[in-house]
Amino acid sequence: MLVETKARVGVFSIALGAYLPQFPQLVPEFEAQYGAFKETLPDTVELIDGGLVTTKEQAMAAGDKFRAADVDLVLLQMLTYATSYNVLPAIRDLDVPVVVVNLQKKKAPDYERTDIPTWLGELYACGATGEAVADLERAGKRHAVITGVVEGGDEAAAAEIADWCRAAQVRRRFRDTNIAQIGRPYPGMMDLYIDETNLYNRMFLYTKQFDWEKMWAIADDITDEAAIRAKAEDILATFDIEGGATVETVWEMARYVVAFEQWVKDEHLGLIASHYDGFAKGQAGKLDSMLIPAFSMLIKQGTACAVEGDIKVAMAMSILKTIAGTGQLSEMYSIDFNEDICIIGHSGSGDAAISQAKKPTMKIVPVFHGKAGGGYLTQFYPPTGDITYLAITQDKDGNFKFVAAEGVNEEGPIFTFGDTNMRTRFSCGAREFVNRWSEAGPTHHMAAAVGRHIDTIRKVAKILNVPCEVVCR
Repeated sequence: MLVETKARVGVFSIALGAYLPQFPQLVPEFEAQYGAFKETLPDTVELIDGGLVTTKEQAMAAGDKFRAADVDLVLLQMLTYATSYNVLPAIRDLDVPVVVVNLQKKKAPDYERTDIPTWLGELYACGATGEAVADLERAGKRHAVITGVVEGGDEAAAAEIADWCRAAQVRRRFRDTNIAQIGRPYPGMMDLYIDETNLYNRMFLYTKQFDWEKMWAIADDITDEAAIRAKAEDILATFDIEGGATVETVWEMARYVVAFEQWVKDEHLGLIASHYDGFAKGQAGKLDSMLIPAFSMLIKQGTACAVEGDIKVAMAMSILKTIAGTGQLSEMYSIDFNEDICIIGHSGSGDAAISQAKKPTMKIVPVFHGKAGGGYLTQFYPPTGDITYLAITQDKDGNFKFVAAEGVNEEGPIFTFGDTNMRTRFSCGAREFVNRWSEAGPTHHMAAAVGRHIDTIRKVAKILNVPCEVVCR
């Protein structure tokens, strides 16, 4: 990604201090289990180590570490029975979910040979899981439980932990990067309008405002011909261009992409929402004509770029790009009632990573429908198979909500006028899907990603403390 972020995950384990003087062999046993647990966590996150906690004071020290690091998530390893005073001081002042990890060391007891320290040290992780969750609930903390076993490995538990870590990356990305708003939303699309202060207060995302007058000059100082040539070759490798193209053909476009990449790094941008509504002449027309492929090159590198100034769909694109590796702006295009499928897509910039059925194409059009000017139009070709859609909307009080659905893309004819579009079948049928999706009150935009990701989206929603409405799976 052009701007890298890494989720911070607080980790600690708990055991009852009263057991340790009675059974000293439990100390090295628990230390070994805790060390082994930390080794299993993905290296895609930064671990904030709260240690092995057996007293209230140790829990408070862990909490100090977690607050200082501004953790995105807490993983609590249950080692044996422990009272909840080992938990609450560590998380009391945090506003992130606590995932209670109940991994028993042994698959099953050797009943006749199990003594008390063996039971306490290897078979009793579940002992206080319910107590921990009960007190997390009473403290108003978001929570989840993962139960599994260490002996022999537990792929399901490991995948669930990794999924939580992946979801935590969204919070860190929103918290550490900015969203650029260039211009303003498409006039009259009131579903897209947003209060940037409310956005920052509720979703941590800071909006940087830019005028088009500044953007027209963004490439004026780009003179590194080697960098421009390399980017031109990257553009040619990314797109099939109608009528053919050479490095020289896309040279000016490459110069702007180099400039935009540097701008993204300088402004620490994870997301961009833009719309131009002007005369598209002179320098403005030159930039406007190539914005679509230029922003597509940014999306390819992890910076979500949304057309029509839609900040909320830029967020949805960023979430899917972060958790799924693909994030394509889309909207309802049409319904094929004969086939009972929805045609879903959008014009404008897109994600090359989602174009798995065919290399993305680029062509010049005289008119951008509904927008000023004309120029390069790109089309992307998502594969057949599972697809996930995510929209972000708000209620009358400004509270955010996720709206999500899973479907299946199918083979068949698509529109050929240059817009990305796909044929999606939903389990509830096209008619009912449109009813349910529309009743959920999303904006008219949504983001799409290859695969099924609602389980991870739900984790993101819990981390960000927003509701998630699942329309169908």
